[in-house]
Amino acid sequence: MNKKILIPLFLVVLLLIGGISYLYFSLEKQKKQNQAMQELAELDKKEMENEYQQFANQYSEMKTQINNDSIVAQLTAEQEKTQRLLQELKETKSTDAREIARLKKELATVRAVLRSYVMEIDSLNRLNQNLTEENTRVKGQYAEATRQIEGLNTEKASLSEKVAIAAQLDATNINMTARNKRNKPTTQMSKCKVIQVNFSLAKNVTAGSGMKTVYVRITSPTGATLGDAGAFNYENKSLTSTMKKSVEYGGQETPMTLFWNVSQTLVGGTYHVSIFADGNMIGSKSFTFE
Repeated sequence: MNKKILIPLFLVVLLLIGGISYLYFSLEKQKKQNQAMQELAELDKKEMENEYQQFANQYSEMKTQINNDSIVAQLTAEQEKTQRLLQELKETKSTDAREIARLKKELATVRAVLRSYVMEIDSLNRLNQNLTEENTRVKGQYAEATRQIEGLNTEKASLSEKVAIAAQLDATNINMTARNKRNKPTTQMSKCKVIQVNFSLAKNVTAGSGMKTVYVRITSPTGATLGDAGAFNYENKSLTSTMKKSVEYGGQETPMTLFWNVSQTLVGGTYHVSIFADGNMIGSKSFTFE
């Protein structure tokens, strides 16, 4: 065959082979990234399922410790709502971001309602102690009130456990900003020199006051954790944080801002921010950059 035909044909074949190879490796890389994001979404969904189940169990236990039909009826209604939301979550795919976000918002509402009932029962328990002392001095005057609060004599350990759930911190208004070398916000991660994360510790009068160490963990589109600001424990595992900061918390809304100096080349895609305190994940949110 003529060399003038063979040489161009040979070059075309080489280009086709190169293109196919590039496409193959690109698809494999994307597949790994998608798998990492799927695993993270499944972990987040599983944690939400555990919390819903825990709250449903707490309602069931609380109903056995009181003798007030009105409160029992309210607790039963809230328990059924929690179980319904749990079933919706189980039937929702972890990739359905909109539905997962809705159920996460519902979870925060369930937690707040449970917290209010814990506080109410705790208040009734203290009332019971005062009425018991008064009943010692004046027998028979508070017979009806005594019958109502007999079922509220819960064990201190059990009540402490419920208060601990209600006292869990919540991180709200989470925001992640990429900044360039001039400290200006940018949407291009290739130009990012500093990552800024803002959020607030929500008001919670039942939470313990004092110093709180808050850990922020940022994972890249590939599933890798950015930076290494130290390890912390979560669900019997040791995780690496991107940033951490200690703050004095007194039960009121507390704004927080943390910065991470970029020490590696960042790529565009979806980054996941998770916030932890007291061994709990108190908030998470995803952000997409170019």
